Amino acid sequence: MMNAESGRSFSRRRVLSILAAGAALPLCAGRAWAMSAPYRWQGIALGAQADLTLYADDRATAMEAIAASLDEIERLERIFSLHRADSALMRLNQAGKLETPPVELIELLSLALSLSARSGGRFDPTVQPLWRLYADHFAAPGAAPEGPALAHIRAARALVDWQGVMLSPARIAFAKPGMQLTLNSLAQGYISDRVAELLQARGFTHCLVNLGELRALGPRADGTPWQIALTAPGNHDQQRATEPVSMGAMATSAGAGLRFDQDGTFNHIIDATSLRCANPSVSVTVQAETASVADGLSTIGTMMLDDRPAFAALLQHFKGRALILTDHDAGVERIG
Repeated sequence: MMNAESGRSFSRRRVLSILAAGAALPLCAGRAWAMSAPYRWQGIALGAQADLTLYADDRATAMEAIAASLDEIERLERIFSLHRADSALMRLNQAGKLETPPVELIELLSLALSLSARSGGRFDPTVQPLWRLYADHFAAPGAAPEGPALAHIRAARALVDWQGVMLSPARIAFAKPGMQLTLNSLAQGYISDRVAELLQARGFTHCLVNLGELRALGPRADGTPWQIALTAPGNHDQQRATEPVSMGAMATSAGAGLRFDQDGTFNHIIDATSLRCANPSVSVTVQAETASVADGLSTIGTMMLDDRPAFAALLQHFKGRALILTDHDAGVERIG
């Protein structure tokens, strides 16, 4: 279902990009927004390209807000990262339990388990042992192209059970030894939401946070929406469409983001019920109220392409809508 961090580089959602997000605004006498200018930070956050764009009256205010945002990203990465031995999530995975967990971990894991229940277990945050099995198998020289041995798959699958996660404000624990969590299909969205909330608390009303998932806090200062480019799943240089976003969030998932084997039959998005990986030639983009929800729904969407009515019902529950792109079709299918 989800991806997990490793030594590999990946860009699960690089099909989203900002068009002219930092373009200079024209001055217009009598308009309040003419006093604000766009400030843009670009760099690496959460192991991927990141982008913060906001409008402020002066550079000092903008730089202070951007610095606070980067501090918040770093703080939350210390909770959710699977690449840092000292993160709360890694300590939970190593010990099988975590006393007095951070409230952010409780919040995000609660959402993950809710999505597991509503997707019939297709989305499962305990899929990490299966993900690791696939990743390690294909990283080995001369790996069998048909994938890991059936006995190994069965052993890993026995550890995948979202209902075996015991969650309370005081403690998180696993029902079976060897179970592990990944929240990578939600964490970037969640952190985008938290950064947007931080900027909103500081009085910003025209911001776009892009940490792999997008969260818009109002339109641009001139009232026009941000224009988001959607690209082909297998070719991020091939723009297919643009979507206007003034408020809310957008996230994209695609099996092509990290392929274990050459053709992508085995990839980082694993359906925990069927054990099949997402179709690498299809991407699912979801717009929702929050980036964490959009993040999770886009991942689920790649697993539910064989049951569009059920996916549509899930989108309706979370007040979202989806856009589906394929490598072999220039069109965009819309659901919701």
